[in-house]
Formats: sequence, structure tokens, C-alpha cells
Amino acid sequence: MAKQPVRVVQIIARMNVGGPAVIVADLMRSLDKGAIEQTLITGYCDSNEADYLETVATDIKATRIAGLGRSVSLGADVRAFFALAGMLRELRPDIVHTHTAKAGVLGRLASMLAGRKVIRVHTFHGHLLHGYFSGWKVRLVIAIEKFLAKRTDVLIAVGIKVKDDLLAVGIGKADQYKVFYPGLREPADFAKAKVRASFGMEDGLSYIAFVGRLTQIKRPDRLLDVAGELKSRGLKTKIIVAGEGELFASSKERAAKENLPIEFLGWRKDISELFAASDIALLTSDNEGIPLTLIQAAQAGLPIVATEVGSISDIVIHEGNGYLTDTSPAALADALEKLIIDPVLRQIMGEAGRDRSHRYFSLAKMSADHTELYQHLHR
Repeated sequence: MAKQPVRVVQIIARMNVGGPAVIVADLMRSLDKGAIEQTLITGYCDSNEADYLETVATDIKATRIAGLGRSVSLGADVRAFFALAGMLRELRPDIVHTHTAKAGVLGRLASMLAGRKVIRVHTFHGHLLHGYFSGWKVRLVIAIEKFLAKRTDVLIAVGIKVKDDLLAVGIGKADQYKVFYPGLREPADFAKAKVRASFGMEDGLSYIAFVGRLTQIKRPDRLLDVAGELKSRGLKTKIIVAGEGELFASSKERAAKENLPIEFLGWRKDISELFAASDIALLTSDNEGIPLTLIQAAQAGLPIVATEVGSISDIVIHEGNGYLTDTSPAALADALEKLIIDPVLRQIMGEAGRDRSHRYFSLAKMSADHTELYQHLHR
């Protein structure tokens, strides 16, 4: 008798363009359908967000539940909770795997109500302990996650620092955790001169790529401060920004007013091409899980400059394939200046980053990690 596939329901609050959506979509695509049978449940994106399922992963099928998205509303959340519980009763999964904070709460609670023994897995793609909330809200988040951790079979962290931070506040136990690095497909090879021309890049300028949502946690204000530092130093460079968000319009307005060496492209599908055309990658965040954009940058052979937050240090080895700095614009500009003036250093660090991405951040490794986990849990 043929062995039945493990039935897994993936639940994520919304598939907005960003790391968690990319990871979940690639899990849906890459796992052997004969071994793992997957269903994706998600909510709707906010009006100022690009939906990854509509803009990029149009091949991925998902069931949408109203109220599961980002916004918190007691009535909508309760309706989403009961809708989830009903779906789980109908689907009868072996494993419920939740992603992101809100889906982690509603999905795990709904699985308890569904009336059937189910294995619960939750992935922390980052955490909400720094940079999102303060005071009593952080304490509430910790209390909720502690409660849910006791009722979760496996907790996955996307980076070592993410795991350590969660354990430090008492969320889960060490033996519950696994660290699974995100894995990305290898990018196509692009002729640098051709892609630079397609972006209208000028000869004689070093181009710095910033890819991410323009939202408070990513600190676009700090990015603009860095652009101002580079301008004041007379460096021949330009920052290219791919992404939007609630601070997109105000960031563009300030950049124009101060005549900063920065260009805003909005949401883009051609991020691999942008990295291939660029010389350096930059991230200015207050907090991160393990940003996929920096993995993409490393795959493209770019040296990286980033704030030393979250699990960025799993991707960037300081003075190996880039620089990790404190959060001051001056420190970020100092690191960028070293790379702008030294093309040989850029090449050495870029190749080191490419080698590291092959070793630790492949799609094959991420898929194998999850397949092995699901099959082990279902024995």
C-alpha cells in the first residue's frame, strides 16, 4: 500500500511582497507533492502593499480569509478565527504550520478548536520584541507567545539571533527550536553592462541598491541621512531604492527637497537584475529577521553594508563579505565609502558573499529541511 503524503496547511496572515511570502511560496512550489500535500491559507494585503500572489507568484493557489491580514480588529479577527477553525476541521491536516505573528496566534488557536489532534509548527520570520511595540504591548506579545509555545510542537527561527532573542524572554524551550535558514533559487546570469543600461545607470558612478518596504522598521529616514552623508563627502555614487510602503511618498518628497543622490523605483519584479547591475547592497533597519534581499544581494556577488540587527549577521560576516555597523548614518556611510573607493575590495567581499549564499541559503537545503521535519513529525 502506497504511503499517504503528509497533509500540511500553511497559514500566513498576508502574502505581501517580502521575505515570509517568498519563503512560503517557495515551500508551496518546491516540496515533493507525492510526499507533502500542502494547502495555503492567507488573508488580504493592505491597500498600500503589493500582493506577492498577484504580482509575482501567480502560479500559487491560496484560500483567502477576510480579517486574517495585518489590521487588528476584534470583530474581524474573531470571524477569521472561526473561519480558520472551520477550514481546519474540513481539511483535517496532519500538520498546521503558521507564519507571522497574527496568523501564528489565530492559526494555532484555531487548530486547538478544530477538534482533532494536529501537530503545530510555527516559524518566527523575525520577532516583535524590538522596533514594533513598546511597554505593555511587548509584554503582552511575550505572554501570548509563551502561552502558544507550550502548545506548539516545533518552533522554527530563520536565524540564530532570532532564536536567541526569543529564548532570552522565555518563549519556548531550546529543544523546541530549529534554525532553518531561508533558501532562494539561484539567480540567472546577467551581463552587467546590459542590465546597467536597462536601469539607465551612468558610467563612473557606484550604485548602491536598497530593496525593501519603506516602512518605519526599515528606517527610510536613516537611508536618506546616509544619502546626505555620501553627498556631503563628494562621493560619486547613487542609491537606488526598490520598494514602497507608507513612507514612500514622504521619503521621495524629502529626497527631492534636499537634492539627494537617490532614486526611487517603486515596487519591482526585476530585483535580480537590479542587484546584478549594482555595486553594493545596503540595509538600514532597526530590526530584521533574516532579510531575503540581502541573500539575493550575496547571490549576485555584492558586498553588503547593514545595521547589525536581528539575524543579519547570519548573512553578513563583518569585514568578510561586507560591513555590519551601528545604526548611525555616519557609521553606515563610513563603511560604504570604503567600498565605493575600492573596487578590488568590492570584488573580494562580493565573491565571499556569493560562496556563503551557495553554502547556507539554497532552495534545495530549505526544501530538504522542511520535508525531513514534516516526515519526522508525522511518523
